[in-house]
Amino acid sequence: DILLAKITPSMENGKAALARSLANGIGAGTTEFHVIRPRPGINAGYILHYVLQEQFRRKARARMTGTAGQLRVPAVFLEEEGIPLPPFSEQCRIVDAIENYFSQLDAAVASLERAQAKLKAYRASVLKAAVDGRLVPTEAELACAENRDYEPADVLLKRILLARRRRWEEVEIAKVDAAWKTPKDERWKLKYVKPAGPETDGLEQLPEGWAWATMPQLGAMGRGKSMHRPRNDPRLLGGPYPFVQTGDVKAADTWIRDYQSTYSEFGLAQSKLWPAGTMCITIAANIAQTAILSFDACFPDSVVGFVQNETVTTRYVEMFIRTAREDIERYAPATAQKNINLEILSRVAIPLPPLSEQRRIVDELDRLLSIAYACSDAITRNRLRSFRLRQAVLKWAFEGKLVEQDPTDEPAEQLLERIRADRPSKPLSKKTHSRRKAKATR
Repeated sequence: DILLAKITPSMENGKAALARSLANGIGAGTTEFHVIRPRPGINAGYILHYVLQEQFRRKARARMTGTAGQLRVPAVFLEEEGIPLPPFSEQCRIVDAIENYFSQLDAAVASLERAQAKLKAYRASVLKAAVDGRLVPTEAELACAENRDYEPADVLLKRILLARRRRWEEVEIAKVDAAWKTPKDERWKLKYVKPAGPETDGLEQLPEGWAWATMPQLGAMGRGKSMHRPRNDPRLLGGPYPFVQTGDVKAADTWIRDYQSTYSEFGLAQSKLWPAGTMCITIAANIAQTAILSFDACFPDSVVGFVQNETVTTRYVEMFIRTAREDIERYAPATAQKNINLEILSRVAIPLPPLSEQRRIVDELDRLLSIAYACSDAITRNRLRSFRLRQAVLKWAFEGKLVEQDPTDEPAEQLLERIRADRPSKPLSKKTHSRRKAKATR
């Protein structure tokens, strides 16, 4: 028996199979299969490969009936579909040739899949080497070799924290000036909340010149905003402001360049517009997926934004979060909707190199990963080529171009006459007829 899936998604994937080697010769399955039972003289593999053609699936999709979410291929389509039928011996030669070609294509695809897996491992190892200080010479090593000084990461961190505090004071002074007030003393400066540093107990030794830091120390962090309910209110959508969601972050490759939704002025009023260069970190659905905005955009509270004045530091931190994704995800509770929060991200310890070393790391990573992505694109193209070759083989097979014909074979007309003669002459009972119709028997 050939089992052919009825439901829309399965037909999109062309799901069909041949029942083989049952212990007792009997099997059971869902009613969402059409069962095609070939008569003697019909090779089941020939029918299977026929229904796996893209052309056949396209015609089947066009004949689907039912509601939009539950479209199914009706049995009447199979009853009316014509099949080019060669002699039985030629059917067998065609099936053998198809399976020979397909086995070679299967081997090629398996090789591509192994290469893809190796590329994934390669990208991970390159990222790990980058944040471990093993990808490029460290700034301390270069400074020693060149007999010069350099700015260690702990000095860089102090400079960042001083600039952060200075900006806070400027904002507070502006508020006082706007209210036409003069501070009586300096006690207002005590309101400043210094960002917490990382817990370094148990952390590994860093390369010389590096320091541990947290994202709140390095820049500004905050959750996105989407306060209005319901979130699909038509008034929120359709305007000029990009609205980036967790799926857009996951689909991006370092830089977010595409988005599926936009906010109107009404949508913007209940949200926040984050600047280009903001690193987005997902905290729900796709946990700790990262990418950087290449345009100003809004995003919901399921995404955290990290803003740092130095673009290279943002790039470096984004790369580090990729290496720490699995560790961060472990903090998510084991619920149906896994999520983490801003507090968890704020405690993540980041190994920070000197700024000039960050630049070299980012440049080298871009170079190496661009090569890996080019290889990955080539693999994807060749997998698509493999699919097209399969369809070409099937097309040739059912056009009579795949194998040589043998004039000594019994003509298909005689085979059909014998099949007709073997059919039951008595009308089927109602019960038997219903069962036979469901099987779309040929």
